[in-house]
Amino acid sequence: MGFFDLFRQPDFAQGIEEYHGTPDAVLLDVRTPQEYKGGHVPGSKNVPLQSIDKVVSVAKNKDAALYVYCQSGARSRQAAGALKGMGYTNVKNIGGIAAYTGRVVK
Repeated sequence: MGFFDLFRQPDFAQGIEEYHGTPDAVLLDVRTPQEYKGGHVPGSKNVPLQSIDKVVSVAKNKDAALYVYCQSGARSRQAAGALKGMGYTNVKNIGGIAAYTGRVVK
């Protein structure tokens, strides 16, 4: 990893594509319930960053692939770190939905 890799933003569309290609993966939206209701990626589960300890309700298997997103990428980065600290072994921060051009549901 080079110095400039530290500043590279996750590719949201690529993350969604990987999620769809990964059996038993969980797509985790860590925004507030209000933000989630305003529009989210189909199939995502809402566990707000403030309640990340309740993630076990949607991801019991700590080895399952978790694809985490928020609005801009900041909260998903924090959530990914917290999830790793909780023992989840396959966590990927895919960034912010603000960069997403695909279909959303309300």
